[in-house]
Amino acid sequence: MELWLVRHGESTWNQARRFQGAQDAELSARGERQARALSAALAGEGFDALYTSPLRRASQTAAACADRLGLPASPVAELREVSLGDWEGLSVETVVERYGEHYWRWLTRPGDYPPPGGEPMAALRARVAGAIERIRLVHATGRILVVSHGGAIASFLCACLALGLNGVWRLRVDNSSITRLRLPEGCLLALNDTRHLAEAEPAEGAP
Repeated sequence: MELWLVRHGESTWNQARRFQGAQDAELSARGERQARALSAALAGEGFDALYTSPLRRASQTAAACADRLGLPASPVAELREVSLGDWEGLSVETVVERYGEHYWRWLTRPGDYPPPGGEPMAALRARVAGAIERIRLVHATGRILVVSHGGAIASFLCACLALGLNGVWRLRVDNSSITRLRLPEGCLLALNDTRHLAEAEPAEGAP
């Protein structure tokens, strides 16, 4: 199976540098432009199915692609973003101020230091990998598009590439980027491809 992993477009909370995790922020105006640019780039590709995280920022991105591709966007709960616990809704600056050392440990060793009340990276990786394996069993020889989140995609890449979970944040996964793999081999074909966003002005934001 050829798997195309897409991170959702910029959300309103990405734009405001707020931690969203499992919270249901919607796309910003820039995120909507990114989703349109993404869908235009994918229009010439043939896909057998489209799956998405049910969170709005992902499902809105998937809907833009579904319209172009003529495919339904099927929600899969396990493709949602990692829960960030007590940090959700807070700005990056507030988290740095309140949680200091814990925050910096999470940035450098996220597999060992989940946010207070948050989901461990190992649990995130297990549920995302499990969902994608179920998709692969249905579409063993197909080309599949999956719209998900930065942390979810990076955790799956760590599994495919035999990287430790403390390396999750070293894998750059920008808003509306495309990452391609061949499964079950785990062969990486493209990582964080954002060439289609040249005119959409993507912005970096909080995880």
